[in-house]
Amino acid sequence: MDFFGPHLFAYLIALIHSLGTIAAIHAVLTVRTAQGSIAWALSLVFIPYLTLIPYLVFGRSSFDAYIKARRQANEEMRKAIADLDWRPWVEEALTARASNAYASLRAMPKLGRMPCLANNQVRLLINGHSTFDAIFEAIRTAREAVLIQFFIIHDDQLGRRLQTLLMEKSAEGVAIYLLYDRIGSHSLPYSYVEPLRDAGVQVEAFATRSGWLNRFQVNFRNHRKIVVVDGLQGFVGGHNVGDEYMGEKPPLAPWRDTHVAVSGPVVACMQESFAEDWFWASRKLPPLILPQSYPDDGVLCQLLASGPADPYETCSLFFVEAIQSATERVWITSPYFIPDEAVFAALRLAVLRGVDVRILLPSRPDHRIVYAASSLYAFEAVRAGVRVFRYQPGFLHQKVVLIDSEISAIGSANLDNRSFRLNFEVMLLTVDSTFANEVEHMLNDDFAQAHEIAKGESRKTHRLQQLGMRIARLISPIL
Repeated sequence: MDFFGPHLFAYLIALIHSLGTIAAIHAVLTVRTAQGSIAWALSLVFIPYLTLIPYLVFGRSSFDAYIKARRQANEEMRKAIADLDWRPWVEEALTARASNAYASLRAMPKLGRMPCLANNQVRLLINGHSTFDAIFEAIRTAREAVLIQFFIIHDDQLGRRLQTLLMEKSAEGVAIYLLYDRIGSHSLPYSYVEPLRDAGVQVEAFATRSGWLNRFQVNFRNHRKIVVVDGLQGFVGGHNVGDEYMGEKPPLAPWRDTHVAVSGPVVACMQESFAEDWFWASRKLPPLILPQSYPDDGVLCQLLASGPADPYETCSLFFVEAIQSATERVWITSPYFIPDEAVFAALRLAVLRGVDVRILLPSRPDHRIVYAASSLYAFEAVRAGVRVFRYQPGFLHQKVVLIDSEISAIGSANLDNRSFRLNFEVMLLTVDSTFANEVEHMLNDDFAQAHEIAKGESRKTHRLQQLGMRIARLISPIL
């Protein structure tokens, strides 16, 4: 026994390093970015004891079999809805082409799978109470169908309010479809879902694939937040369903977030995005409703639904295109700031063009490693001339982009690698000076409650903090 003990230990060490080397080769061949490949490969070769299991959970980010299956499902879904004479939007789309502001986003028509459409009405919803008051009121008026999609649903006070309302509407004969992400809502108990199903609500959990191994795969999460009522009213933004999003739950209270309510032709695009995800989860189509007509006036909107099944990195390219189109200002708010090289270069170039570039970030961390990596990027951005602010009152979770005087975007996408390449996200692009002015006023209120990072502030951080930030940045491509 004394003879075999040391040898077995040596064999175990050799096995772990062999597996680490194999995993490193796999990372080099499959991870989408060079930074991510290097970060995984080096850590798997030199410290496989610490990184093999995380790679199983967080790695395999290109996961070809899943992407192929998801694209096939999307194609099947599009063929199915083509039989419904979907997208009768010729006049609305032609009107959008006449916009000079939208024309500045030259890549956007091809980047987004859905067209920019005129004749929409939009309303800004600031923070949780205004957002969920509007969503719940819209659901109460439902007569035909309600489509609901959130990354996180909690079994708490807000979650139970939603549960009760959905069961009441189902009892009235309204078709209810509820989709949540299996990882984001990992704590949602069976006791929450089962009463909904008993009441006739159609409930599905979004997951990448079935199977024992893939239960460890936490990439490709569905981070979208979409609500559509009777094909007439839509909601999209940063809120999930949980008491913390109402701004009253410590330690991150008061929570700062933004949603937008919309009606008009673009609501059909929101239904189509929901249908893609629902079809993947159930292989069935949800109800898709088009009104008989739309108003003759309103604003231009384009829904940009992005995800890892796209032929290119739609979300990252959206940020690059938006920043490059700016001639006066680029204001971006995000809870996380871990840009890739293309986005960071676009920000620096915008500064050199004389554009007012501002980034608004939280001053409190919800994920300490991500916060540390974000801090280092923030200091580098400040040195490049970007004005970076830290929101002081509570945690900032909103995802808002403001370009010049007409273009804004609100949705679920963060300024990080996970949103750029790994998550399913959605942003509502709006081209309208009046709405952009409302967004400007909202952001100015946020900036007034924020601390601007000075150029010399990085020198005040402790050496250990600087070391921690640099280590966090090394692994930032896989965060």
